[in-house]
Amino acid sequence: MLLGIGALLSMASCDAYFNKEVEKKPLARVGESYLYKEDLAPFIKDGMSAGDSASFVTNYINNWASKQLLLSKSKINLPEEKLSEFDALVDTYRTDLYTRAYQEALVSQGADSVITDTQLQEFYDRQQENFKLKERIVRIRFVQLPLNFLNQDEVERRLRSFNEEDLVYLDSIGVQFKKLNFNDSIWVSSSRIFEEIPPITFDNQDRYLKNSQFFELQDSIGVYLGKIEEVKEVNDIAPLSYITPTIKQVLLSRRKIDYLRKLETEIIDEAIREKEFEVYNDNE
Repeated sequence: MLLGIGALLSMASCDAYFNKEVEKKPLARVGESYLYKEDLAPFIKDGMSAGDSASFVTNYINNWASKQLLLSKSKINLPEEKLSEFDALVDTYRTDLYTRAYQEALVSQGADSVITDTQLQEFYDRQQENFKLKERIVRIRFVQLPLNFLNQDEVERRLRSFNEEDLVYLDSIGVQFKKLNFNDSIWVSSSRIFEEIPPITFDNQDRYLKNSQFFELQDSIGVYLGKIEEVKEVNDIAPLSYITPTIKQVLLSRRKIDYLRKLETEIIDEAIREKEFEVYNDNE
């Protein structure tokens, strides 16, 4: 066995090392179990040096042998009822793994994944009480300027009025800003604001996150200018645009469940028609 491993290590980095051979030659054996070089092929990475390949192969063989020996010992020394329990778990896991993969493939091919605006709106209208906000959300535009930015007054004026001409101007000098967000039609959670604008915190948010509020704040890394367009408070109903991703996920999950139930019914019905599935009555 040592000679076999030595020969293997000398060839580990060669491209032809894992070429399929007419006869599979084992690298190692434990009892009736064999390890072949084809088993290692998926784990050998391109660019490995000869030394790295040799070390990897040696470690892999030793780990494999250790697991095989422990497995063999466990089958001898564990109680029969425990072995039976483990075998049942393995069978269940294998079945679940195969069927889940097959179901996912069928769903991806057959289930409709398009959610229309009408479907979103109808679900939102029916379930609004379930969409109460857990935290404040805002529509905001803001910039973070470097300290001692020369045109801060002009940026502030433009950010306040924010007409089309202002937006063109701000975009044109945007590369000078450390951060910017001009899309004030999108709702943003207060927790995200705390991350992007550190001077605004959970404790002082009532002061700055208010309708039509303009703020100028500063910390050690920059100056923050922002305008709050609109605020929704905790327990307000979330706007549809804010929870659209959540609603889509719910609708797609329900559609998937319905599709799988229909599929399971069809499979059973077909098996009964084809005499592949029968249920026996003990009373007969």
